[in-house]
Order: sequence, then structure tokens, then C-alpha cells
Amino acid sequence: MRKKLIAGNWKMNLNASRAQDMLVEFIEKPLAIDVDVLVIPPFTSIPKAYEVLNETHIMLGAQNLSEQNEGAYTGEISAEMLTDLNVTHVLIGHSERRTYQQESDELLNKKIKRALEANIVPILCVGESKEERDENRAFDVVKAQIVNGLNEVENDGSIIIAYEPTWAIGTGDVCSPEDAEEMAKFIRETIEGLYGKEVSEKTRILYGGSVKPNNVAELMGRENIDGALVGGASLKADDFEKLVNFGE
Repeated sequence: MRKKLIAGNWKMNLNASRAQDMLVEFIEKPLAIDVDVLVIPPFTSIPKAYEVLNETHIMLGAQNLSEQNEGAYTGEISAEMLTDLNVTHVLIGHSERRTYQQESDELLNKKIKRALEANIVPILCVGESKEERDENRAFDVVKAQIVNGLNEVENDGSIIIAYEPTWAIGTGDVCSPEDAEEMAKFIRETIEGLYGKEVSEKTRILYGGSVKPNNVAELMGRENIDGALVGGASLKADDFEKLVNFGE
């Protein structure tokens, strides 16, 4: 049985002091014990977040990492820098980075390998645009992102896949639970084709895209959706609590 995971991607929100205040409030909430919780703050807020979370069951993630180990790469953050801050998970290929930073599947593949070498769990983000869905290319696009992103990557089932259709991110236009489940099932079948049934059954598949307290329960009730990658709704303690408790 795959344990559900609710991951809050704060993007470029909440500076260090605000992050600390929010998490101090959040950890006092009655959170479901059978759900994993992951907080993914901006780099500058990670140390303060760890101070608050280090004696809790809540995990700490990063929004990106460099494919390089170290060196003259101004503005980059290495895997070793993240593990030194007790980061356990990292987003790879979020749609905003694919779009704004033009990150390619080849680059993301290198980042996944770097994360695994450092024992950081990669969360590979995949998803189609509205145009690609309207042209009935959604499944081809997502499959290519997975196959290319995981090229020559060893996987025991710990790599997480986050499906985030770009047309539903921050738009309030959530993908229907039926469509999200259909794609999650397809992703699981794609993982099975690459690594076999045992690995596919272990793989956690998250849905991301306008997930909110009022729709999280229906999404989490689907067979192949193992959690959510949440943006704006994870920035306030009350909302994040409701997400972790599936709207209750």
C-alpha cells in the first residue's frame, strides 16, 4: 500500500521569517499520521524551515538543484549543499522551470542522476500544455518526458512522479479527477514498461494543478493518485492542514 504524500511547493513565496512563522503555526495543527508531508520552500528559507521541522515527521524538500557537483556555477545550488541542510527531496523539471528556464529532458536526466547519487529523492514533474491536450498529444508528451528524464536511471521505486498539466497550474482550472486518474494510471503503466511491475507498484504518483481543500479528497480517492503537489494552497497553515487531512 502506497502511503499518500502531500507536498507544498512554495515557489518564490515566504521569506525566511515568514516561513518560520507559518511552520510554527502549522506543526501545532492536528495532522493525519498516515499521510507523509513535505515542505518545499525557497532556498533561502530552508535553514529556518529545518529549525522548525527537525523534530517532526515533516520532510524538507528543495525546488531545484544543479546537475554539477561544485565549481564556478554562479547562482547554482549543489546536491551536497542541500543534504547539508537536511533536504530529502527535490523537484526536478517543474513546468515553470521547463518553460522559463528552458530546461530540457537531457538536463533533467542529469539532475535526477545527481540527486540519486546524493541520496535525495527526485520528484520528476511531467505534464502537457492545453494545446497538446487539445491536439490529443497529452499521453505522448508525458511518456516522452518520463522516458527521456529517466534514461539510464536506476530506479527501485523511490523516484516520485508528479503529473501537473500546465493548463491547470495556478489557473483554478483543475483537471477532473477522472482525467487525472487516467493519466496517473498511464504513468504507472509507463513506469512498469521501463522497470517492471514491482517498481511501478511502489512508485508514488502525485497530482499537481489547482489542488485545494475543497477538491483534494476526491483526487486522493483515486486508485493511482498517491498524493498532491500543491502550490498556493500550501502557503497558509490552515489551508495546508486541510490538504493534509484531505479537506477535513
